[in-house]
Amino acid sequence: MSGEAAPAASSLTAAPAGRPGLLRLWLHVVVFLRSQIRASEIWLAVICAGVGVAAGLGAVATALSAHLLQALLYGVSPLRRLSTLPMVPVERLPVLPLGGLILGLMTLWWARRRPAVIVDPVEANALHGGRMSLRDSLFVVAQCLSSNGFGASVGLEAAYAQLGGAFASITGRALNLRRMDLRTFVGAGAGAGIAAAFGAPLTGAFYAFEIVIGAYTTANVAPVVAAALAGALVSRLLGVDNLVIRLPAADIVSALHYLVFAGLGLVCAGYGVVVMRAVALVERGVSRLPVPRWARPALGGVLLAAIAFYQPETLSAGHGALHLDLEETLGVRDLALLLAAKTCASILALGFSFRGGLFFASLYLGTLLGRLFILVLAAAGLHTGVDPIAAALVGMGGMAVAIIGGPFTMSFLVLETTGDFGLAAATLAAAIVASLVVRETFGYSFSTWRLHLRGETIRSAHDVGWLRTLTAGRMMRRDRPGVPADQTVASFRAHFPLGSARTVFALDRDGAYAGLIPVAAAYAESDESKAVGALAVLRDNALTPDMSIKDCMSLFDATASDELAVLDADGRPLGVLSEAFATRRYAEELEKARRDLTGGD
Repeated sequence: MSGEAAPAASSLTAAPAGRPGLLRLWLHVVVFLRSQIRASEIWLAVICAGVGVAAGLGAVATALSAHLLQALLYGVSPLRRLSTLPMVPVERLPVLPLGGLILGLMTLWWARRRPAVIVDPVEANALHGGRMSLRDSLFVVAQCLSSNGFGASVGLEAAYAQLGGAFASITGRALNLRRMDLRTFVGAGAGAGIAAAFGAPLTGAFYAFEIVIGAYTTANVAPVVAAALAGALVSRLLGVDNLVIRLPAADIVSALHYLVFAGLGLVCAGYGVVVMRAVALVERGVSRLPVPRWARPALGGVLLAAIAFYQPETLSAGHGALHLDLEETLGVRDLALLLAAKTCASILALGFSFRGGLFFASLYLGTLLGRLFILVLAAAGLHTGVDPIAAALVGMGGMAVAIIGGPFTMSFLVLETTGDFGLAAATLAAAIVASLVVRETFGYSFSTWRLHLRGETIRSAHDVGWLRTLTAGRMMRRDRPGVPADQTVASFRAHFPLGSARTVFALDRDGAYAGLIPVAAAYAESDESKAVGALAVLRDNALTPDMSIKDCMSLFDATASDELAVLDADGRPLGVLSEAFATRRYAEELEKARRDLTGGD
């Protein structure tokens, strides 16, 4: 990779003399940074801190825009959260369908201009080496604002991570970073956006490690932490109202308490899987309705308005409702109604194509489920001695892990928002149980589950994009000859001496593939007048140029063959791929990925 920087550098420094002086100075700065970042991890951290500042400013601007939009549309004070309204005035209920209509028309217009699927930070790091589009990401922010800003039950976390990741991606590409460094940048940018949103740098850093990058290494710790600290510092300097919970909770010291919280983690895991599957089920049902795609969010807005009329706490992400409900004394019935209403609202919002995330919704759902869990146990005669507020906060982390993933991310979120180390330890216990159960029974987080529904196979942000570049078409040899299948063995021997080739293509009268002829088999045949095509093997087994190395190796195993032909769409041979060469290339790429992961040479 070091050889790639020189041409880029020379092309930049060779700027025409007539260019403005500031532009020429900027180009020289970029060239200098390119060389320094490749040689020093300190510079990588410094640039990531700058990305963190940009991500923090983007997150603050997005949150402020959504809040002002809610205040304008619902007539609430700018100092008040939308989900704390005691009731929604009837004349304000059309706001949600209006937001859905605007979102649908906006999405229709964008799809006609840019039909490609928008890549989020997790997909970018898993499949595209950290490459993201800033234009697409700004449109995601606009979609989130037209959803959350109009009161739909979705969070803005998708916008924060998308914008931060995009800032990092374009910065890293401008600096011509290596693939692994660019992935680190994207994780750092997304983590900085989350850190700014919650005012929690450790949460943002581990969001980057666990959810966006998929690994924690000594090579990526400095840039990610630098970005997260910068993002959180920006939001604090600007006076953003972050998620801070200052409520008394009983000390958690006994082994019984940890067993109770492990049970709560198990309940969160089951509930989280139900929510994720329900979103997919509603999406599938909505797609079958005789309604244009652009009108679906408006229809969903009608349903969300009906729920909000009876339960205003379901509006928006639920930031205010979370604080309000933690301060109230709620019984089993009230908690169950709130839990059901918020769950339905979040599922319907996403199922009817509103844009946003389940991050904050999962936090709110977790607080309700945690308190309900303890009260139900008490009603059943099992008095655990656990404070319901403590259970609410542990449930907050457990539910977020079940839906979003990241046990350490959510444990640090509880620690940074409450300042209670005992609660953080209890949350980690619940989070580990929730994570294990979800991975064993479901296998996906919400982001990777939605990618799975699109046909992708990734289950985390680990870099598997390089696997898709190892295709049969890229690895095959093109110098393999072919002969007519009706050629005699004698003629075949005259053209191909023993040892000249391992196999030869057999071709039918139309030039299509008719099998592989082992040269040794032709020399072992006693009847020289026999058609050589009769000796062909693997007539019905061949590769296509776009088959991944995983599919190639599966076919090698199924056929127990050493070589396979690669055919075009018309069945004509393009080349041949050997199992030995495919295995060696796969091992080389694995070793390269290992070096990138560990930072070794």
